Amino acid sequence: MTSPDTAATASQEHAVLWSAREIRAEAVVRSACDALMAGLDSPALRVLAACTRIEATEAVRELLPTALGELGLVFYPLDSEAATEPAVRLLARRLLAGEMRPRAFAWRISRVHGSNMDLALPFVGLDDAYDTVEYTEYTVAELDTEIITEARRIAAYPHEPMESPSTSG
Repeated sequence: MTSPDTAATASQEHAVLWSAREIRAEAVVRSACDALMAGLDSPALRVLAACTRIEATEAVRELLPTALGELGLVFYPLDSEAATEPAVRLLARRLLAGEMRPRAFAWRISRVHGSNMDLALPFVGLDDAYDTVEYTEYTVAELDTEIITEARRIAAYPHEPMESPSTSG
């Protein structure tokens, strides 16, 4: 069985990825169900976990900020710049865990986040390099290694926990 701390971490990660449009609302609802099963509990979390797929999109918009606040977790508004950095860091950790391939990671970061933040900029050039690798002295393996090295740097970068943008002031 999942521990409450592990469930809280997973809930935070799902919320960040949803705010950065990396996952759908249904995944947030499933995460809420998992959190309840692991022993986390709050009124808004219970309502969120009870949502159907049809209700998920609107319910997550409405309930996620409250549910995270009740659990002492950080909410990043949908499409906010504040959600981008933690989402890129989380995706870098997933690459390093073997959940993504380097080329797919570079493509995703480049296309979704590359022009919006300095942290993602190195992946724009690396993603483009895959398309021209046969005309250079580089190999795909060397590009993969460079992406993994950059992902390690990003995933390990020290950062302070941010106060929730919805409650700071």
